[in-house]
Amino acid sequence: MYLEKLTLINYKNFKNFETEFDSEINCIIGANGTGKSTVLDAVYHLCFTKGYFNHLSTQNISHGEDFFVVEGGFNKNEKDITVHISFKKNHKKVVKQNGKVYTKISEHIGQLPLVIISPMDIDLIVEGSDTRRKFLDGMIAQNDRMYLEHLLQYNAALNQRNALLKYFSANNTFQQDTLEVYNRQLIEFGEQLHRKRMEFVTDFETQFIQQYEHLSQSNEVVSLGYKSDLIENEFEVLLRDSLAKDRMAQYTTKGIHKDDLQFNLSGHPIKRFGSQGQQKTFLIALKLAQYKLLNQRNNIKPILLLDDIFDKLDHRRVTHLVQLVKEKTFGQVFISDTDLKRTKEVVEQTNQSFKIIEF
Repeated sequence: MYLEKLTLINYKNFKNFETEFDSEINCIIGANGTGKSTVLDAVYHLCFTKGYFNHLSTQNISHGEDFFVVEGGFNKNEKDITVHISFKKNHKKVVKQNGKVYTKISEHIGQLPLVIISPMDIDLIVEGSDTRRKFLDGMIAQNDRMYLEHLLQYNAALNQRNALLKYFSANNTFQQDTLEVYNRQLIEFGEQLHRKRMEFVTDFETQFIQQYEHLSQSNEVVSLGYKSDLIENEFEVLLRDSLAKDRMAQYTTKGIHKDDLQFNLSGHPIKRFGSQGQQKTFLIALKLAQYKLLNQRNNIKPILLLDDIFDKLDHRRVTHLVQLVKEKTFGQVFISDTDLKRTKEVVEQTNQSFKIIEF
């Protein structure tokens, strides 16, 4: 699978932009602020219906305009696929595949698998559980559409339950029967999501450890832990026992929406005990493991976006990634960089076709 053509209208700093891509390697070169990362973000947008660097559609519109369009032509299994995404202020986003509008935008997720490696990945380590949980959900959803559907239903029930708790507090009232309606929905969808997360993390950790060992070439012991209230407790019991706390807090304090991934190095949190180099290796190993699983489960090589990595990674890690490209581990690759000479030297080592787009 690869992206053949990209068209942008009023997307961030591009008023009107159109280009074609090489099926193997594409180098987006330019100084900071010229739009090279915007091109990668647009490719990500086509696959996930939202930007990687900024999820808010209104903030992806060019200054002074009131809409944007992102369109891409893909080749997937020798079939042409055109994805058209448009958004106008005060309107809903519209996503089309081959001219047909999706009734649910979520139906598009997983159609065009993609993995991005970016300096922003450090958020997975330094930010809160919400960031890691979204990463986990995103990985599973690219392979399992039912998982995404259940996640959306769980979140809808959660929002309704939280709104009800706030209503109870504001009106000094309480209705157990009404609350129970949302409890049952949380339990039904939450238990299914929890089970799939448990299964996925088990497989993912194996792939992750292999990738870390290849990257680090050391005896460091890394691990992934899945933290959830449901591991040792039934969801129904959790909701019952936390009711008093929920009413006081005016939101649901227990459930899979509090799950987290634990990143450990030698049995300790890498956030606190890992060096900058160890953290970078950890993050790249996470993304390479994600790529590996997506490839295995979809039988399609995902698109790979490498954002500004030559400027942020040391020579050893760059060499490892280049070697993987040479071995044709990846499908289509997009590379953004500020240094034309450096990038050309790197991609010429791969003995693959490439295209350079300069800004």
